[in-house]
Amino acid sequence: MHSEIETYRSQGFDGQLEPRAPYGLLLIDFVNGFADPAVFGGGNIGEAIGNSIPLLAAARARNWPVAHSRIVFSDSGSDNNIFTLKVPGMLTLKEDDPRSAIVAELAPVENELVVRKQVPSAFFGTSLAAWLTQRGVQTLVVAGCVTSGCVRASVVDAMSLGFRPLVISDCVGDRAIGPHEASLFDMQQKYATVVTLDDALSMTRV
Repeated sequence: MHSEIETYRSQGFDGQLEPRAPYGLLLIDFVNGFADPAVFGGGNIGEAIGNSIPLLAAARARNWPVAHSRIVFSDSGSDNNIFTLKVPGMLTLKEDDPRSAIVAELAPVENELVVRKQVPSAFFGTSLAAWLTQRGVQTLVVAGCVTSGCVRASVVDAMSLGFRPLVISDCVGDRAIGPHEASLFDMQQKYATVVTLDDALSMTRV
């Protein structure tokens, strides 16, 4: 437990955010480039991908709306932005580049949304919020990578847009464990409920 926890609690953080049906699942940027330590991966991302396989299977069995996100830039680079100025390597993630493809173990199936984005949040400038709202989603179950980047950005936007984020701690990963753990702590204190996969599957059973 973080030594700072009492400071947060004394100021009213870490409140209860109970999951409420209907549920939806968002898998963030589980693509080959982030699965590969030689490209954008490393840390515990591989474990998060493996743990997300039963999560995705459960979501499909329960008929939850499922959305996936990918970072994808045009072949010409005409949609480069401040994110790519900061991390130029992101421009290598083109539509048909294998590094931008969702890993085979978590590949989308018919009727699952695939969001193409050029910034960290899966919500910014995309149809994701409207798609989830149309399907009545109240609690958004979140898995993906990286915890300190696109996951955290998407969780903050999900909360801001009125969804209840439920972050699955063993289904999110980062290339470095320090930022991963700090981001889980921060999301639990301010923006989301953070639980393990086993607990999530139990508490979302309706």
